[in-house]
Amino acid sequence: RVGSAPDTVLGTGIQTARALIDDGRIGTPVAAAVAWSAPGHELWHPAPAFYYQPGGGPLFDMGPYYLTSLVTFFGPVVRVSGVTGRSSRERTVATGPLAGAALPVGVDTHVTAILEHASGVASTVTMSFEVWATRIPLFEVHGTGGTIAVPDPNQFSDAVLIATADDREFREVPVAAGYADAGRGVGLADLARAIETDRPHRASGDLAFHVLEIMEAVVTAGREHAVVTLSSTVERPTPVPLGARPETW
Repeated sequence: RVGSAPDTVLGTGIQTARALIDDGRIGTPVAAAVAWSAPGHELWHPAPAFYYQPGGGPLFDMGPYYLTSLVTFFGPVVRVSGVTGRSSRERTVATGPLAGAALPVGVDTHVTAILEHASGVASTVTMSFEVWATRIPLFEVHGTGGTIAVPDPNQFSDAVLIATADDREFREVPVAAGYADAGRGVGLADLARAIETDRPHRASGDLAFHVLEIMEAVVTAGREHAVVTLSSTVERPTPVPLGARPETW
């Protein structure tokens, strides 16, 4: 078997958001919006050059957390369009023994994509190393009956908020699903238990390959000003029920 990061999607944050979607708490899902941004990792990382070369950039750095969550929520993506670019800003290492060193930029540093899921949901995803400050929400899912404020998918157990057509104030919801108190490596534990019980594991290679193809398709769409149809697909991973532990479920 092949497993892959991220396994943060198995924690209570993303799994509770999924449970709200699956239980119809916001009606039929219509769209999702993701907007992750930062000025650039050279401000804190002592050796950030790889972030600015092919295989790096904001999409390949942070995209897997959000794209894996989107596929977990809505299923596979069938088509992708996107606009990508980079500024002329000169970047230098800010800390550590390489402080002051110039960073050549060989990858696009601002990426906006539209993903069409097989389920019909449209996801808009922006990943950027070009933003100094923002008020844009990090991650939201919109349905015919409400909106879910999805927590940071780079964390396991942040709170989930919901607003509905009947109550438009965002309110925190109780944890409803996911591995509680999870940390890095829970996906490996889930895989081991899946082997023992002869069930599919959740953080699978097939899921990771599909997410990788989504990211490559976004790059192609931006470069060629095209809509790209994906060749891979994947099943939604099974949900993690509340109270489950990798060693027992």
